[in-house]
Amino acid sequence: MSGAADERDRIRAAMDRILTGRPERSNGALTVVALALEADVPRNALTQRHLDLKNEFYAKVKERGQPTDAETRLRKQVVRLKELREKDKAELEQLRADVQGLVRVVNQLTLENRQLREHPFTRDPVVRVFPVQHTPPKPS
Repeated sequence: MSGAADERDRIRAAMDRILTGRPERSNGALTVVALALEADVPRNALTQRHLDLKNEFYAKVKERGQPTDAETRLRKQVVRLKELREKDKAELEQLRADVQGLVRVVNQLTLENRQLREHPFTRDPVVRVFPVQHTPPKPS
């Protein structure tokens, strides 16, 4: 038997084992990597020499109606990233609100500082109270 024919036979046998849930060498994932490992062939044997077997494998996986392991993993990652994005969005909104509040405080302190500099101190021990412009805090 030629090397290519032997490789093809091993790939087909590995395909059957994986699709029936009886892997011997791999983790049984529905991927080309697991198929190559199960068939004991280099991965490029499936991606370059035996493309038809790779396509046949994916077609059979698709017929089963189950998503591949890679698709499942990616879907989980998408969900996690969407949750993280929502969390970041809420944090960003809070930071923007904090910046607005801090700008108001800086403006108030600048005004009070200017008033103190414009009215020279006297030897009079009287404490002067400056008018304060209070702005109510925005509800969160």
